[in-house]
Amino acid sequence: MQEFNAVLDLLTMLASDFRMGGLFVLLVMAAVSDVRFYRIPNWLTFGGMVFAIVYGTFAARTPMTGAMAALGGLGTGLAIMLPFYVLGIMGAGDVKLMAMVGAFLGPYQTLQAILFTCIAGGFAAVAVAIHRRRLGHMLANVKGAAQGIVVSGIAGIRPNGTIDTRQSIGKLPYGICICVGTIAQVLAHQLGFV
Repeated sequence: MQEFNAVLDLLTMLASDFRMGGLFVLLVMAAVSDVRFYRIPNWLTFGGMVFAIVYGTFAARTPMTGAMAALGGLGTGLAIMLPFYVLGIMGAGDVKLMAMVGAFLGPYQTLQAILFTCIAGGFAAVAVAIHRRRLGHMLANVKGAAQGIVVSGIAGIRPNGTIDTRQSIGKLPYGICICVGTIAQVLAHQLGFV
C-alpha cells in the first residue's frame, strides 16, 4: 500500500510540473487522435516542439544549455525514428511525435523513451495479432524478415528495404505505444529505476 501511495504522490508531482503535465496531455491527445483517425496532427507535434524548446530554454539555469538539451533531444528522436518512416514501417506523425518527446526530455532520456516505446510496441503488436487471430502470420513474417537479414548479411547483399503490405497483419496506431512508453520511462526515471 505504501508503494501505491508513493506512485500516486509521484503522479501528482509530475502533473503539477507544467512541462511534464504538458507532455502527458499532448501524448494522450496524440494517442487518441491516432486511434480514432490513424493520424497525429501537425499542430500538435510542432506546437509541442515549440513549447518544449521555448520552455526548456527559459526554465534552464542557462538558456543555452536548455536550448541545446531540447534541440538535442528533438534531433535524437527524429534521427532514430526517421529510418523507420523511410522503410515504411512507421508513419510520419509517429516520427514527429517522438521528436516532440525528445524536445521535452533531452537526448539521453529520449533514448530511454524510445527503448520503452519499442517494448510497448512489441506488446501491442502481439496483442493486436492475437486479437485479429493472426499471431501465426505475424511470427512467420518475423521469421522471414530475420532470415532475409541473415542471408543478406552472409551473402554481402544489401536488403532492398521494402515491405510487402499484403503480408502485414494490419495497422497499429503507434501513437499509443509512444504515449505508454514515454510515460512509463518518465515514471521509471523519476522513481530512480533508469
